[in-house]
Amino acid sequence: MSPDDPRRPLTAQWLAGLVGEQAALSALAVTHSSASTNTDLIAALESDPQAWPHLSALVTDHQTAGRGRAGRRWETPRGAALTVSYVLRPALEATQWGLVPLAVGVAVVRTLRADHLDAWLKWPNDVVVNTDGDVLAGWGQWRKVAGILCERRNDAVVAGVGINVSQTLDELPVAHAASLASVGAPRVDRYAVLETLSMHVGDVIGEVEADPLTFIRTVEAVTATIGQQVVVERAGQVPLTGRATGIGADGALQVRTASGTVEQVVAGDVRLRVAH
Repeated sequence: MSPDDPRRPLTAQWLAGLVGEQAALSALAVTHSSASTNTDLIAALESDPQAWPHLSALVTDHQTAGRGRAGRRWETPRGAALTVSYVLRPALEATQWGLVPLAVGVAVVRTLRADHLDAWLKWPNDVVVNTDGDVLAGWGQWRKVAGILCERRNDAVVAGVGINVSQTLDELPVAHAASLASVGAPRVDRYAVLETLSMHVGDVIGEVEADPLTFIRTVEAVTATIGQQVVVERAGQVPLTGRATGIGADGALQVRTASGTVEQVVAGDVRLRVAH
């Protein structure tokens, strides 16, 4: 396989430069395949917490049964996606831990914008690219390029990130999905994406720790959901409709209903109210 092949296997030797005192990561484990990097990293973290310091990571060349929010599965062809999970130990108050998934989302947005993509956070855990494609129900012209799944374990968060990198259109599972290749990104190199993403994850977590309130404004500035008419599906509750107006101090999405009440949404599936 050519060194320039975008689906070149990820190996520990190839990724060794990402770890070190001046590098993005404090430790990195690389596997040939994994059902779920989050599941594997949580098990490793519980077995030996000291082996997984802040900004350590597990990356796999091929994830076979990735877990999305609400138990959804996420699968890709081998070599076509970047699937990585980070151990984050943020110095935050208990009420501020809801900002961590948004911080990871901001890091993904910055990674894609570095390649001049019109990337945005779709609250709470998707990253989308604005396209000139067809308007789709619930998505408009947004297309999902990345997903995030954060799970807390004691003083740590395991933050899983899946980015579609080199999939062709016929390899994408749903109409609202996209890959870096399908939206014309100049780089479809998983090593380069991982390096840039890991750098931004560390930087953004530092921004949250330094000034959580200012960070909320940062999140709002890159969240495509803000200002939109939305429908929020919440487990066991009637769907909430209204205009997304901002982000709360705990990371909740603020939605103003037709009655003028502002609801604080902590979790839910958020879809645009658009014609289709």
